[in-house]
Amino acid sequence: MCLAVPGRVLDIDERDGTRMASVDFGGVVKEVCLEYLPDLQVGEYAIVHVGFALQRLDEESAKQTLELFAELGMLQEEFGDAWEMAAAEAGLEPREEVRDR
Repeated sequence: MCLAVPGRVLDIDERDGTRMASVDFGGVVKEVCLEYLPDLQVGEYAIVHVGFALQRLDEESAKQTLELFAELGMLQEEFGDAWEMAAAEAGLEPREEVRDR
């Protein structure tokens, strides 16, 4: 499933003539295109779908939505480690990180 998720703009820069931002989605930071919201500023919230900020959102609504998504496990589904989720669905133990050899 692909969600439109609210996120908070952390920083903004231009890459190859395109306005881009680092956006925090409840602890997960992703790069997002701001071309549809050219006046969006650092600290503001937007609804993001497939890497594009589509609509400005107030902070309270964004936080409520992120909390609801987290409770439903939808943030993990959207941003989680695909290998870890596939292992869990298959009933396998999560992989352990390789430690000092």
